Amino acid sequence: MSGTIVLFPPPDDTGPYRWLRIADDAIVARGEGLPEPSPDAEPPRLVSVAPAGAVTLHWAELPDRSTAQAVAAARLAVAEATAAPLADLHVAVGRELTGDERPIGVVSGERMRAWLGSLAAAGVDPDAVVPAPLLLPRPEQGYVRADLAGHPVVRGTASGFADEARLTELITGDTPPETLDRDVVEAAIVAAAAAPALNLRQGPFAKRRRRAIDWALVKRLVWLAAAIIVVTLLISLFRIVRTEVTASGIEARADLIATQALPSGATITDPQRQLAERLAGMRGGGLGFSRTAAAVFDAVQAEPGTELTALSFDESGALKVSVTAQSESSANDLKNRLEDLGFTVDASTFTSQAGQLSGDLTVTP
Repeated sequence: MSGTIVLFPPPDDTGPYRWLRIADDAIVARGEGLPEPSPDAEPPRLVSVAPAGAVTLHWAELPDRSTAQAVAAARLAVAEATAAPLADLHVAVGRELTGDERPIGVVSGERMRAWLGSLAAAGVDPDAVVPAPLLLPRPEQGYVRADLAGHPVVRGTASGFADEARLTELITGDTPPETLDRDVVEAAIVAAAAAPALNLRQGPFAKRRRRAIDWALVKRLVWLAAAIIVVTLLISLFRIVRTEVTASGIEARADLIATQALPSGATITDPQRQLAERLAGMRGGGLGFSRTAAAVFDAVQAEPGTELTALSFDESGALKVSVTAQSESSANDLKNRLEDLGFTVDASTFTSQAGQLSGDLTVTP
């Protein structure tokens, strides 16, 4: 049986704890000391009760946009109502089902650490710490009284405190508190444990949640990662196949074009190689006669005072030209122009005849 366990600390901090076990909206067991660990797979929810004399309760209208804003406003609201330094106090804010004002709990930070420390030493980590007066129902008017496992408390519409004779008479005045029946008290404890109006475990004292590993989620993520990897590999494989098919198509088309350019009746073994050989035979070696001769003609025309007198082209792609120039510098400039165009130029010895120099240049790629 899981459910909820409500722990009541000893009123004088020396006696044993008392506890109630709640299941199916009813108190099903009670006892002294700390309850035995539950054999259930799901441990029960633990609610610890803070003594009324250790917690000061206030009610105020606070912003409802965020808990942090509400706590900041609550600290300002209680700053003038306490003599202790505000930095030493723990302020928590809650909300009730009725009323616009929100409950504010003020307790010493040292006292909170002591409570949680003593419980932790006993192996107990409560899910909530609720001030004892807030276990009672909020009256529409006046005050109500009850004894909660040795904690006599009084609850008003906007107040809650330990039931002490002189203090109670001073606060309630001519309105004596109504003592609640046991059944009403137990029903109120069940409701408050299920949805506390104020939980002191906030801010620095909030319970740390242990995040269990969701193995089902991990399994789904592993399958998702594997699917992503497989899809990525399939996409890469598809691209490789498509590239190969495209390359094969281009190769086949190039062979077809080469075949059409070869002489009819020729034995075709490697169309592209045979076409390259035929082109080389038609244009000559190297860059071919046309490109080499065109480069030489352009260089001669660009160099004033030079003339082309003869040329010859051999199978190796070398073009031998005979030129005349007005001066040695003109011949050198012509040679440099051809070299700038990417050719290798070998010059013979130039001789002087009739005031002009003549010689041969061998131009190769």
